[in-house]
Amino acid sequence: MPNFKYIAKNKDGSTLSGIIESRDRASAIDLLRKKDLIIVSVVEEAPKIKVPLPFLGGRKKKIKLDDLVMFARQLATMVDAGITLVAALDILGEQMDNKTFGAIVLNVRNDVETGSSLSAALGKHKNVFSPLFVNMVRAGESSGMLDEILDRLSEYLEKSSSLQKKVKSAMVYPAIVSGMALGITALLLLKVVPIFKVIFEGFGAKLPAPTMFLINLSDFMQKYFLLIVLVIGGIIYALIRYIRTDKGRLKFDGFLLKLPVFGILLKKVAISKFTRTLSTLIKAGVPILSALEIVGKTSGNKVVEMAIENTRTNVREGESIAEPLAKSKIFPPMVTRMISVGEQAGELEKMLSKIADFYDEQVDASVGALTSMIEPFIIAFLGIVIGSIVICMFLPIFKLTTVIGV
Repeated sequence: MPNFKYIAKNKDGSTLSGIIESRDRASAIDLLRKKDLIIVSVVEEAPKIKVPLPFLGGRKKKIKLDDLVMFARQLATMVDAGITLVAALDILGEQMDNKTFGAIVLNVRNDVETGSSLSAALGKHKNVFSPLFVNMVRAGESSGMLDEILDRLSEYLEKSSSLQKKVKSAMVYPAIVSGMALGITALLLLKVVPIFKVIFEGFGAKLPAPTMFLINLSDFMQKYFLLIVLVIGGIIYALIRYIRTDKGRLKFDGFLLKLPVFGILLKKVAISKFTRTLSTLIKAGVPILSALEIVGKTSGNKVVEMAIENTRTNVREGESIAEPLAKSKIFPPMVTRMISVGEQAGELEKMLSKIADFYDEQVDASVGALTSMIEPFIIAFLGIVIGSIVICMFLPIFKLTTVIGV
């Protein structure tokens, strides 16, 4: 049966609105009159079509951080322009290039149209909208500054996306080159060395020790190649399973932060993310305890998360934020002192924002230095490994007269 939106007044003169289900408009009016209501308007509601999510019955398209940035930015602009929330969500859902995300936005529109708040509707899609996103929208709804909060949120997401891309650019290049180096080495050992082995066997003489070692290594890899792959795969699988446990994640994240070069970069990223997120939440009006809880869960590092959770516990007991952060030994003295000054001056969000800007610049410098440092190191590694294999193979040819017994 169709649904009808109604506006009516009760005996006290209070205005009521809602949705009633009935076979037609006349029946809906009769039902309302039986409740002793004075009818103001009764309009049939357009039938709701639940938009199917593509990843439930079809191919899932990954929702990127850039999609969320665009969504928050455009929604803020439309709300500020006076477009109703339902109409704005409808427009955004239809025009999204990412159809998976578009379907989710349209389902959020449907929930909002039936009376749900925007934050509650977004909260139903936990895999897309983070607690930070949902809580900032909730703060915007309660303060009546949804457009301003969405604008701040989009700025935060843009900076987070930029930071994420910088870190990826620092990691992807060495990973690709290292993978290529390992692939070339394996190819030489499995395909090239056996050819030289056949040639050397025809000489009938004793080969140099480095050449014999390389041939024996090649024979071993050919004979046990499948076993080696299975063992390496098993070790990687077991390591991943261990890292997914709380204890394993804590140790792995701690190990990452202690790495000589990458650890320093990851620590700077963690500090930038922590200060930027906390500043954004505080500025949006989210209570400090809730803000610290959200920041901890979105930190991406278990060691940092535990330090923030410990800080949250101490703040609940009446302490400042800076003191427990300093005790954690993760945050540098400069950061904790600036936070302490911000707390005392009553401008914590501004101080956190300045720290985040500073560490963003530090990440830029670290990524550039890391790329410059890794490139010659990888080239040297390739030269040493592949060069050693080539020399070992040609060593008998260099000593040809000795090998053939002349």
